[in-house]
This record gives sequence, C-alpha cells and structure tokens, in this order.
Amino acid sequence: MTDSNDDAPLSAPVEPCAAIAPTKALPRVFGVDEAGRGPILGPMAIAVVALDRGASAALRRAGVVDSKSFGAGADACAQRSELAEKIKKRTSLFKVQLVEVDEIDHYTWRGQLNALERRIACELLRELGVRTEEKIVCDGALLFSPLRALFPSLKAVDHGESAHVAVAAASILAKVERDAAFSTIAKRYESEFGTVTGGGYCNAATRRFLDAYREKKGGLPPEARKSWGAPKDETLPLFDDVQKR
Repeated sequence: MTDSNDDAPLSAPVEPCAAIAPTKALPRVFGVDEAGRGPILGPMAIAVVALDRGASAALRRAGVVDSKSFGAGADACAQRSELAEKIKKRTSLFKVQLVEVDEIDHYTWRGQLNALERRIACELLRELGVRTEEKIVCDGALLFSPLRALFPSLKAVDHGESAHVAVAAASILAKVERDAAFSTIAKRYESEFGTVTGGGYCNAATRRFLDAYREKKGGLPPEARKSWGAPKDETLPLFDDVQKR
C-alpha cells in the first residue's frame, strides 16, 4: 500500500547508504517487504531475506507464500510462525526491523512515510552485505523503484510475493514480528480494557479500544499513531531537531 501524497524524492532519506563492492559468491536474491504500514496502533515491521536457488526451491515447497494468504486468527498465526522458523533455518541472511510509532509519526506528519520505508530497507540491505550486481525484489513498484539509483539490479513490483519467494519469506517474517508486537500491546491493556482485538487496524474493534482509552485517560495510548488522519506539512524539516507535536 502506498500513499498518494508521499512521492518524496530519493535524495535525503537514502543518501547515507551505498551498496558494497562486488565479490564472488553464490547467486542469491534479496526480498523486501513490510507488515503493519496501515494500522493506527503499534509499530511497522520491515524485513529483508536473502535466498539462494536451493533455499528458494525448498521454501516454495514448504508453502512459503504471501503472509496475507493465510488470513487472520490463531491458526493463521501458527502457520506463519512455523514457516518463519523454516525460513530462518534455510538462511542466516535475514533482518527484521520494527519501526516504532514515534518515528512513523515523525515521517508521516511530513508526508514522507514512503521515504521512511525506503530508508529502512536501504539500511537493512546494506547491513546484510548486498552487492551491486545482486538481484533485489521489493514489494511496491512506486514505493521502492527510486532505490534503483543505489541498487541497479533492484526490481520494484506490486505483488512482489508472487515475483519471488524471497519477498514472500520477508512478508512472513515481517508479519510474525508485527503480530508479536501487537500481542504485547494487547496484553498490556487487557486487564483494564478487556481483550484488544482488530490487529490495530482502523476497524470497529480498534475504535472501541481507542474510544474507551480516550474516555478513561483523556487521550490516545502511546502506541497509537497520532499522525493518522492528521494534516500533513511537507515543509517541516525531516532531519533537523523539531519540537514534537
């Protein structure tokens, strides 16, 4: 999912990153995907997974597909968790990063959520030692295509999970991490507000929790994204120290 008001230029958010010089190694494909971009509650997770041909074939046979294909509920979570362990056994080249609410708000208030995702993806690719000639597949054509300025072999496509199993693997690792983070949030408030359902998305269940919290506490919980639905100001500086709203 991309944000129509968020076609930020590549320059500032990704300038610090650079691909590593080529060396000989087994061919591998890096997949990039996220989970939790849309919810109003909790962090977003971005994952990068690198797979060689053998690992790709094995994980495809094991049933690694887009994390959304499993649906919701306990059974879906269990399936994704089981596949996440298989992914981690097949490759040591993976990273998952949780992007916390304060950072999401900082970028979103400035209409720069896409820029934040590109920056994190670039940093993770660099940490994993991607080489200039290596294939990278990212889920999101508009979102990630600007990264080709840094990674010439990068492909940014919609429905990237269907383009390569490495993207599907990244989607599963990101979703498992995001679900664990939301579960922690839900447990934090369960004794006071009852079971928190809805996954943190802008649905009736999440609204009930946020309304109950606001009525009792007089505001939103710290895990809520305050920038959701708020006016955006692209003239605000992105990297300078600014006063928090």
